[in-house]
Amino acid sequence: MSIEPLSWGRGSTPNGAGLRSQAPAMPGIQQWSAPARGANLDSVRTALTSEDSLGVVITGSRGVGKSSLARAAVNDLGPDVWSLQLRSAPAGSSAPYGCLSFLLARLPQAYMGSPTAILRGITSLIRSDAAGRPCIITLDTSGGIDDMSAGVLLNVLLTGTAKIVAVAPRTSDLPDDFHWLLADRRITEVRLDNLNELQTRQVLLSLLGHRVSASLVATYHNMVGGNPLLLKALVTEQQHSGNLVLSDEVWTLRDKVVLDGAASLDDIVRSRWSRETAETREVIEMLSCARSVELSRLTAIFSADVVADMEDEGLLEIEGSDHRWVTLREKYIGDVVRTWLSIARRRELRSMLLGGAEPDPAGMSTEELLAFAAWTHECEADLSPGLAFAAAAAAVQLFDPRTALAYADMLPRSHPLWVPAQRQKAAAYLQLDLPLQSLATLEGISAAELDALGATEYAEVIAATSQVMLWIPEKTRAVPGLLVQARDRLAAAGNAAAWPDPVAVAVNRIALSDFEYQAFVGNYAAIIPALEHAADPARNPDTGFRMNAAIILMTARALTGREMEALSLMRQLGGQLTDASHVVGIRERYTRDAYLVLLLAGQWRRCIDFLGPQSTEEPNRISQQDSAHELAVGVAYAFSGRGTEALEPLISAVAQLEIHPTQSGLRCAYSATALAYAQIGNPAAARKYLAKLHRVPGTADFATECVITFCTLVAGRWLGDPDAAGALKLAAEANLADERFTVAGLYLLAATVNGSDPEFRLLEDIAAHRQGPLAEVSRLIAIGSRTKDAKTLLAGGEIAATLELEAVEARCMALAVDFARQDGDAASARTAQARLDILAATVTNLPIVPSSGSPLLTSRERQIARLAGRGASNRDIALEMGVSVRTVEGHLYQVFTKLGVTSRGDLTGLV
Repeated sequence: MSIEPLSWGRGSTPNGAGLRSQAPAMPGIQQWSAPARGANLDSVRTALTSEDSLGVVITGSRGVGKSSLARAAVNDLGPDVWSLQLRSAPAGSSAPYGCLSFLLARLPQAYMGSPTAILRGITSLIRSDAAGRPCIITLDTSGGIDDMSAGVLLNVLLTGTAKIVAVAPRTSDLPDDFHWLLADRRITEVRLDNLNELQTRQVLLSLLGHRVSASLVATYHNMVGGNPLLLKALVTEQQHSGNLVLSDEVWTLRDKVVLDGAASLDDIVRSRWSRETAETREVIEMLSCARSVELSRLTAIFSADVVADMEDEGLLEIEGSDHRWVTLREKYIGDVVRTWLSIARRRELRSMLLGGAEPDPAGMSTEELLAFAAWTHECEADLSPGLAFAAAAAAVQLFDPRTALAYADMLPRSHPLWVPAQRQKAAAYLQLDLPLQSLATLEGISAAELDALGATEYAEVIAATSQVMLWIPEKTRAVPGLLVQARDRLAAAGNAAAWPDPVAVAVNRIALSDFEYQAFVGNYAAIIPALEHAADPARNPDTGFRMNAAIILMTARALTGREMEALSLMRQLGGQLTDASHVVGIRERYTRDAYLVLLLAGQWRRCIDFLGPQSTEEPNRISQQDSAHELAVGVAYAFSGRGTEALEPLISAVAQLEIHPTQSGLRCAYSATALAYAQIGNPAAARKYLAKLHRVPGTADFATECVITFCTLVAGRWLGDPDAAGALKLAAEANLADERFTVAGLYLLAATVNGSDPEFRLLEDIAAHRQGPLAEVSRLIAIGSRTKDAKTLLAGGEIAATLELEAVEARCMALAVDFARQDGDAASARTAQARLDILAATVTNLPIVPSSGSPLLTSRERQIARLAGRGASNRDIALEMGVSVRTVEGHLYQVFTKLGVTSRGDLTGLV
């Protein structure tokens, strides 16, 4: 049975008969999935308007929008089409002419004598009501069509009286007489599948009327599996609960999705639940609580046949790892069913699955740990301290700080894992951008408790404390002293011990904290020799220490002008991550720093590819990673000069970060959004976000602060701020003094759009200390601008084009146009002007325009120039464009003047 019934708003009666109605849609009819069904709608429309077609059958699973699509297709045919809505009789009914009963009631008694007379009478009645207009019958076959109704409908189709739009789960649900029409292609099948993520986004945009965050789309899509009806119910429930909120003109989630009390979803699940067997229900109950169960364990509790049947019916999903984890395919079913179960029932299911034995946290993944901990918590059962600690650590690793705090608080102070739990608690507070609470948590460890710790755990506490102090400006400079005290204590305990002795492990952890401090404050050049020593496998067998040191080294090289060496090390480390998978947080640190390396090297496109899709492991969990992912994508686009593309992810990130702020994330988002708006020529919006930035206090590590400062100052330069260029130059000089050549080069490149000769010489000198194509672009811009050499600037523009840095390329081409014209170099001027003309179509707000008075081609001039370059005559062009020959001649004169060409042949390749 179709979940989404045909609307009665166009004249049909709710008792299932059906009435005539005009085709135009009445206001208020909600076609939920229609915005995402454009291609399907075209297919239905084609079938209904084709002379050889008798109609269409729309098939698909429950709730995919079959009836909505049928309505939309009929509505689109306009007022000249007469529509008739039919609904099958209730399930189990055997009355003849069930779906035609309302028409049967209108027939004169003379037509009631035989089936043949009834057939002729109904056909005649439909023709009379249509009054010469084409007729479309929409038919919901959910309850089945009796043979007499099927015979009449078949006659109506074959006599050309009407065409049909039938709605059915499968073609096999249609009457037998219709199957040969399908086989003969007289009726077309249009199959609807669940929405993909892009279609889900389209539907949400259509319904909500504002931007929607990518994390919201991904969360909802994965929860309902792309089912439009369930999506509608979920949105309604989330709006009602206040969890779906409009933040800075973007719809996003306030917290994780909880379906307790979701009435509309509850009704949908209960309808499905009532048709399942007792064994199937029990499997669903267990998976709703456990989230995932190994296939071998599930088949040991329930019969293999039941599990196999559920998989065949699409209820279960079995992943392909060695464990063969089984989950519910549609996650919302588990979320709803779980709310029905009593505490006693949850405990019973837990006991049935565990068989009296608690799992070993060491053998569980982070997702499995959190799922098991959640189930135990929902059963109001005691979670062992070991599992509580492991779950807190897993939550921190998955950037779920509130969950981490809840589990860390479960450990009593007397337990040996209490101090490690305090570290996880501090890390969670830091993820919530609450460094003072984080530090207070660690300072709550007494001196006696600290003295009682072993060397490794002591070093971890010191490392956690130093990490927190970095984010409190008045505490940052005290970090070196803290690390010195730790070294002194470890020296007294036997500093000469060799790895893997606990003291040696602890010494390495303190050394890593020192590297982290130096990187935080920007002292990269000074620590490179020590980092190279620590990252050498021949000298250091400690995998965790070595890999973390190598990642910091990668970043240090990238910032100090050794970009290509950094990229080489990045590739090398990427191949070693699998061997270091046991090192907590190593992959996240590598991803973050590798992104920065690519960004500084000008390889913004690889930044976006490197980030990959957002994780969907926990579809209803809100994570700081969601906003971080969108922020990183937006920053990459902004750095490339693509303000339009940057705004979508950036505004989404801002909306999420204003609700769930993270360390420096909101400041970074504000600055990048201001830059993006400045790039597209929207100064009011740019200044709005700069004002927001100035109202948000906070600190950041050196690399992130560089991104914030760069975006802020470059936005100011685009907006005409007279102090922005000077601030960029000062920042460049400060970074040059500390040998951060890459950062200095980027700042100075942005500052010298209208630079002086000394500034260009400095830019050239800095480029000599750097590596890679972006450094070469800077060098060529410096030389070309200083010597007014168009060819040098053209060469720089070509390299910028390979990096897809269109704003930088436009700068090169605009200067090349001026210098080439001044030197009388017509060929270079034509090349630069043509390229600049193309860039003007993609770069919304050019950073610099030629000062030689040669405007860019208009769209009409560009169109005429293309046709002329292909050999078309003026008369042919005039006919093609619907203008006069004189108009074409005038446009070509402007084109030749602007591009500096004298013949049509010169246009080839320029436009």
